[in-house]
Amino acid sequence: PPPAPAEDQTTLQLLVANLDYDDYVGRLAVGRVQAGRITANLPVSVLREGGKVQPGKIVKLYGFSGLKRVEIADAGPGEIVSIAGIEEISIGDTIADPEKPVALPRITVDEPTMMMIFKVNDGPLAGKEGKFVTSRNLRERLYREAYRNVAVRVEDTATPDAFRVVGRGELALAVIIENMRREGYELTASNPEPITKTVDGVLHEPMELLFCDVPEGSVGVVTERLGPRKGRMSDMQQLGSGRTRLQFRIPARGLIGFRSEFLTITRGEGIMSSQFDGFEPWFGYIPKRANGAIVSDRLGDTVPYALFSIQERGQLFVSEGVTVYEGMIIGEHSHPSELNVNCCREKKLTNIRAAGRDENVILVPPREMGLEKALEWIADDELVEVTPKSVRMRKKALANGDRYRAERERKREERNDE
Repeated sequence: PPPAPAEDQTTLQLLVANLDYDDYVGRLAVGRVQAGRITANLPVSVLREGGKVQPGKIVKLYGFSGLKRVEIADAGPGEIVSIAGIEEISIGDTIADPEKPVALPRITVDEPTMMMIFKVNDGPLAGKEGKFVTSRNLRERLYREAYRNVAVRVEDTATPDAFRVVGRGELALAVIIENMRREGYELTASNPEPITKTVDGVLHEPMELLFCDVPEGSVGVVTERLGPRKGRMSDMQQLGSGRTRLQFRIPARGLIGFRSEFLTITRGEGIMSSQFDGFEPWFGYIPKRANGAIVSDRLGDTVPYALFSIQERGQLFVSEGVTVYEGMIIGEHSHPSELNVNCCREKKLTNIRAAGRDENVILVPPREMGLEKALEWIADDELVEVTPKSVRMRKKALANGDRYRAERERKREERNDE
């Protein structure tokens, strides 16, 4: 809506629409002046949620010139400004005149729906590519992110080197990881899980309202793919020009990994967005990955001779000359079971020759697994290892014997429950 008309511009009103952070002046509140004038060193009232009124002072006032913040002396109605000096301010608060504080309608921020565990990289290749690798570095960076990003919460866990990060969908969490790796951080991340809560003894999970704007020819396949993910169509509109808008209600965990699949099945022409839509009782099992992983059983560099025989067993994620270690995932098995392989095995160069001719080693190009695809692909017992130069997938328990014992314990517990 436009700012207040000229005759009503005596009383200051500014609604905080976003937050930012500066190392020198602390938390910044970003918003547009709705009425009145705002100046540096001005005493103000901050109207918080629940009608609370607290005093504050504008220490610094910034305007915007392109993407840069520029310090200014004052600003009038309609101008977008950034304010420093009020530490505990949050989105939806109103900055108003202390003599006549009048609140503007609050902005509500969607609840976080997904959770991931960010952990220090403890693999054999840890510390070789990143600059910030310790739990102290990771903790400082995550809490700084939570301070400036209102959609993120960071919580400590029982172990000092792991942190629970709560955010608005797996894409928002993947953006944080990508920013951290570009800054020189190393970490491991677990697969995204929904934030559940118990209501009257019944487990509830977050729901999303999903809007898909797709070509008419893709309506059937999009509906078909959302069926196993527990998506229920609630509306369908013809938009004209050969496009249709579909509306679904779907559990938040049903959307994990759907974005890339959606772009594939609509040939890049689909537009998709979602918003939080409350909690509902747990929907039960949603199928994820049908196939197992191909796992390296030793430390070394991959060799074409070894990969040539392994590629018949599934789809590889690595090419020749890549450093791997025990417990690192190098491909997707064509069967549900896990396959441990030696991908560093070289051909024996002896003077004994086989009767037949040597096979010509031709490798199929590996499947590129970026950060988002890796987070979507991994299972509960797997992690994504992120460094400034690499994105690797690995098992939580690296040693083959440890994984075997953990699987045996899991099957024993399932038999006891039955």
